[in-house]
Amino acid sequence: MTAKKKRSTQAAPDPAKNAPAARQVRATPPAPAKRSRAAHSNSTPEAAAEPNPASAPPHKKFSALDAAAQVLRESGQAMTCPELIAQMAAQAYWSSPKGKTPAATLYASLTREIHVKGAASRFVKTGPGKFAYRPAGRS
Repeated sequence: MTAKKKRSTQAAPDPAKNAPAARQVRATPPAPAKRSRAAHSNSTPEAAAEPNPASAPPHKKFSALDAAAQVLRESGQAMTCPELIAQMAAQAYWSSPKGKTPAATLYASLTREIHVKGAASRFVKTGPGKFAYRPAGRS
């Protein structure tokens, strides 16, 4: 003989009873108004308008591509990426922020600019792994 399952006589559970309680949303307080640096400084407006030449850096920090363009422009000759990296560091234009392969990164950036900008690029590839600064007005 096979046993028959008994049907439950309990009513189906009410979904409204099992639903999670509605979450109350708290209003966040408004953020405090930001004040400019001028409001915090104790100096006079005349002193703030005149930069102090003693505290100014000798030249601004360049990106790797800007530094490479500067080095190539000053040297006037084609260079490889490792040579560019060494010159950029020696002239304090740019140094790698603890990267393991800065020459490979520079190579990729140079070729990308040449490919994307075409004749408007600052660089021209002169040979395998060598780049030169493209003079203004030449394509």
